[in-house]
Amino acid sequence: MTLPLNPAMAATFPPPVMEARRWIQGLSFPADRPLLNLSQAAPVEPPPAELRAALAEAALHDPQAHLYGPVLGLPALRAEIAAQWSAAYGGRIEPAQVAITQGCNQAFCAIMATLAGAGDEVILPTPWYFNHKMWLDMQGVMAVPLPTGPCLLPDAEEAAALVGPRTRAIVLVSPNNPGGVEYPAATLEAFRDLARARGLALIVDETYRDFDSRTGAPHALFADPDWDGVLVHLYSFSKAYRLTGHRVGAVVASAARLAQIEKFLDTVAICPSQLGQIGALWGIRNLAQWVAGERAEILARRTAMVGGFSALDGWTLLGCGAYFAYVEHPFDTPSDRLAPRLVQEAGVLLLPGTMFQPEGSEAGARQFRMAFANVDQAGIAELFSRLAQVTD
Repeated sequence: MTLPLNPAMAATFPPPVMEARRWIQGLSFPADRPLLNLSQAAPVEPPPAELRAALAEAALHDPQAHLYGPVLGLPALRAEIAAQWSAAYGGRIEPAQVAITQGCNQAFCAIMATLAGAGDEVILPTPWYFNHKMWLDMQGVMAVPLPTGPCLLPDAEEAAALVGPRTRAIVLVSPNNPGGVEYPAATLEAFRDLARARGLALIVDETYRDFDSRTGAPHALFADPDWDGVLVHLYSFSKAYRLTGHRVGAVVASAARLAQIEKFLDTVAICPSQLGQIGALWGIRNLAQWVAGERAEILARRTAMVGGFSALDGWTLLGCGAYFAYVEHPFDTPSDRLAPRLVQEAGVLLLPGTMFQPEGSEAGARQFRMAFANVDQAGIAELFSRLAQVTD
């Protein structure tokens, strides 16, 4: 007997990172030519020792760390985010406008569950973050692609032409995953104005904001006194503090919207990880200088990526920033077929652009995402040496 399967789930594509891992199953790589894994945008090292000590202290001596907590998160963490974000963005955010989630992916799912249902539409710039597209597909929500062209920057006027009666939201990720580009403040403000004029939500995912190359606030959206009538802000503690396994994210939105999100969170997880929240709170209170060092290293790797592509014949760097370079390859073979070959022939694991574009996209067949956060500058130099030897 075959059990029923939700058609929307059946139509959702498999997780891309898990698919890529299957390409290396059963393979071995020599010690003098190890696999260069640029497939996943997540730290592979544990948090700094001081943060781990804070987690251990809580695990051993704080009984509350092992119990259910508030559905919307620890009050102290919500208050700290409100205070720090208010100062960083030059706006006013109240603790009641902050909720904590089990990672930023859950933050996206939670807000989307309150905004859009089956048959509704959400505008996603392409190339898009695949987990955003997957969640919309699972819910029967139509992802409307907004092409960004060779600059990878979305245009609000082009988005306006895609807004229809079932459009509920526009989603922007900056610094972008997968493109790496940092959206100018004017771009974000233009989308804010469009969303407000059309009665839509503007969702801005700033998971990688700690690695933005610019100094100061990347935008002034929170300086708008009525920001919570249109803006939803998403954040992740996974990247800056290496808390990937603890799953801590945040949503900043109106208190009324968070009351709706609470229904979703209570049903799905009851509460976010208590230990993860304790770690996140300790991190944002104590690790500013450490995070600055992490940012400096990522920016140095970004410089190495830009320099490497300037000397690599045939390849085109479309965007580079935060953890990512998004590139166009010079070969006739589509990227989804070329990617497994690169593992075998060059010992390089990349995600093809077909995982970030609508099905059948010609652009996706020519593109790759390179997540370089876990490859040091020597590894980046080796990457370009290997790519230079690849032929179609």
